[in-house]
Amino acid sequence: MVRILPESAVERVVDLDSLLPVVADALVKQSRGEVERPERPHFPVGTGLDGDEPLGTGIAMPAYIHGDEQFATKLVSLNEGNEERGLPTLHAQIVLTDARTGQPEAFMAATTITNARTGCIGGLAVRELAPDAMTVGVLGAGAQARWQTRAIATVGDLQSVRIYSPSDSREHCALDLQQHAIPAEVVDSPRDAVEGADVVVTATTSSEPVFPADALQDGALVVAIGAYTAEMQEVEAAVYERAGRVFADVPAEVAETGDLLATDLNESDLLPLGDVLAAGDGDRSGDRSVSGEAFDDDLVVVKSVGSATLDAAAGAAIYEAAEGAGTDVSME
Repeated sequence: MVRILPESAVERVVDLDSLLPVVADALVKQSRGEVERPERPHFPVGTGLDGDEPLGTGIAMPAYIHGDEQFATKLVSLNEGNEERGLPTLHAQIVLTDARTGQPEAFMAATTITNARTGCIGGLAVRELAPDAMTVGVLGAGAQARWQTRAIATVGDLQSVRIYSPSDSREHCALDLQQHAIPAEVVDSPRDAVEGADVVVTATTSSEPVFPADALQDGALVVAIGAYTAEMQEVEAAVYERAGRVFADVPAEVAETGDLLATDLNESDLLPLGDVLAAGDGDRSGDRSVSGEAFDDDLVVVKSVGSATLDAAAGAAIYEAAEGAGTDVSME
């Protein structure tokens, strides 16, 4: 029997407080080489339907964490035109398969899982690198802007969250966050969002930088999670040039994004995010000096492209939490 878990069942059991340690453990294991994570293909889809241009991107993301009962394969679609259709830009599904027998165990709607596990990157970054943060500037107003902010709010005492997006979606984003008791407000420019912020989150699909580098205060933490291809860029090269440390969830893949290709940095300059999480296991002091000397006024960047390792970990945790939910279907 294969359990089918719809989005509604997943939404009922997703809990960021519970998911943060799951994601942290997965990143630590990934950093230690205790996962199997083949290269994920990105491929254009929809070419020939409405013309010669593709309508979206398909992504396949398999992973296995050593010792886990299941391995996971996530299928993702990204369609920018969906905003005009009143549909989410991202859709995702996770297939969980028994690691001993190869039998399928679950087919799970994974849009919420993807949003939540990605949001945990910001929460963990703030927990380890900016634990006293009170002011957050957010560039972008879609689902990921909300999940990043919600995850950060679980680990910090936020006093102000400033949302900027060039579209009216910023109003909806702020209202949604307010319903989660987060002090969110709309601002009129990227500079207004960034100036004086302890943490800056970029959660866009932009191909060019979304805020001026000179607006960042010394000691700020930048969490950049939107750009995942060579053509995408959210953060000016000057931000990386100022940074005392640059952490990456997957250094080899982060080095190939537009953010990093605009700089002189390469994979060897990036610190695995799993390393700072492992170092923080016994002492959550907010030490920013992992792998070398650092200073309190250093800018720190955490750059994420996403990892199937997190889908495997989060998918398995949510599958267990959702026991009894969904529908069992015979594959015979």
